[in-house]
Amino acid sequence: MGAGKSTIGRLLAKELRLLFKDSDKEIELRCGANIPWIFDKEGEPGFREREQAMIAELCQLDGVVLATGGGAVMREANRQALRRGGRVIYLHASVEQQVGRTARDRNRPLLRTANPEATLRALLEARDPLYREIADVVVETDERPPRMVVIDILERLQQLPPR
Repeated sequence: MGAGKSTIGRLLAKELRLLFKDSDKEIELRCGANIPWIFDKEGEPGFREREQAMIAELCQLDGVVLATGGGAVMREANRQALRRGGRVIYLHASVEQQVGRTARDRNRPLLRTANPEATLRALLEARDPLYREIADVVVETDERPPRMVVIDILERLQQLPPR
């Protein structure tokens, strides 16, 4: 959360001349409601079901850079779909960076807590090993402009062996 997935994904897609998709935005378009509303009405489990279906659908597409919500990696089915769908890039940001980047964002239901920093620490602790397990490339985003991160990703993708 707050690692820059949407911003960097959009820039990466442009550089690669591919379509960009954000699974959260696609869910909102399909439902006609924003993520906080879906969380309020269906709870996190309901949202995660929608997310899993959307990721499965989007991973079937060719020529797409896909940004997922930060919690997508918690489900084995999503991890499998992402691995089958193409290269996985994990954008890692420290908790300090995440706090700064998400402080005024009201579109993050999991951070509606008395202590968002503690929540982010717990989420990172749970999610980080799973992202590292499926990632082809791990990129640090702290204190780096998005364009520099994209250049790093492009260079590192070129170094990977073909799948």
